Amino acid sequence: MNPHKELFMLDDSLSFLNFGSFGACPRPIFEEYQQWQRKLEASPVQFITKIGLDALAESREALGKYLGAPARDLVFVTNPSYAGNAIVKSLPIQAGEEVLTTNLEYGAMDRTWTYYAEKRGFVYRKAPISLPIVSKDEFLKQFWSAANEKTKVVFLSHITSATALILPVEEIIAEAKKRGMLTIIDGAHTPAMLPLNLQELGADLYFGACHKWMMAPKGASFLYASPSQQAWLDPLVISWGFRSATPSDSLFLDYHQMNGTRDYSAFLTVPAAIRFMEENDWWTVAADCQRMVREWAPRFTEALGVASHAPLSSDWIGQMFAIPFPTENPVALYRKLVDHYRIEIPVTEQNGHTFVRYSFQTFNEESQLEQLLDVLKNERR
Repeated sequence: MNPHKELFMLDDSLSFLNFGSFGACPRPIFEEYQQWQRKLEASPVQFITKIGLDALAESREALGKYLGAPARDLVFVTNPSYAGNAIVKSLPIQAGEEVLTTNLEYGAMDRTWTYYAEKRGFVYRKAPISLPIVSKDEFLKQFWSAANEKTKVVFLSHITSATALILPVEEIIAEAKKRGMLTIIDGAHTPAMLPLNLQELGADLYFGACHKWMMAPKGASFLYASPSQQAWLDPLVISWGFRSATPSDSLFLDYHQMNGTRDYSAFLTVPAAIRFMEENDWWTVAADCQRMVREWAPRFTEALGVASHAPLSSDWIGQMFAIPFPTENPVALYRKLVDHYRIEIPVTEQNGHTFVRYSFQTFNEESQLEQLLDVLKNERR
């Protein structure tokens, strides 16, 4: 594959099979990033108070078109966990009421929900999803079996982290709306891996990363809030946007955009990232990479004598696959993969299962997957 390998700055001595964690930024986008940083340092006051803010509005417009959402309903944040914390901290939920999720959620958000549930007295209920997943109908049945009359909020990942599963969020959002429940979706991995139209999807709140599969520099993410939900959403940092001397036509933007001195540069590269993907036909690139992920998945499971944790179809598997890999010490395995074999790949543990999750991006080669398979077969002995 490799048509764009020279555009990435990754260490050639490392087999990088972990694009899913933080992405990697191609040179043209990174150079745009540095140009914005130089503009900031050339005139810090004008950049932070005027130039950067104007560029931020343009960047938000570009992101809105890409995500199918009005720019006024989007705000840039540094990472998805920041957005999730802003939501959970100010969520209008009473003690005894319940948030329904799955037992497959990302660790940082799982901890956030647990912290505030204990602090405020609401229930954070995890629907026990059995692995391997058999079908979408069975998944939905298991999920909704954990709902009850106290369930007020539904929260789940669009694409899970440890298990790398695409979840049926469309069906869950539609059903939650029928039941009068608020819907919050963690879409950290979704933009640029899957087509996404936020207005059509219909989630009340959705947050995701631009620095993963969209390939923007680290520290570029977004929070989307439908207009009906913006009033209760407090900023994590109270700053000049509260009772602003120069208010915009959106309190949502004033409150969440203006939160003190910071470098906007990563946010401002989003138009460049979108142009890069358009110029390089990135949906075709992504489709080719996803096909490679799914072609190799059964090779790993068969050779290692393990079962796939979901059907190997585009309904469940995108540009990452989590290989079930029993091990007594996931941390030691990860360090050995990196330090000894020079393979950068996450080894994660969830609900008593351990997974080695590979991502496949345009710069990866089949030989890297062959090496990984040989290494894992050797480590299973």
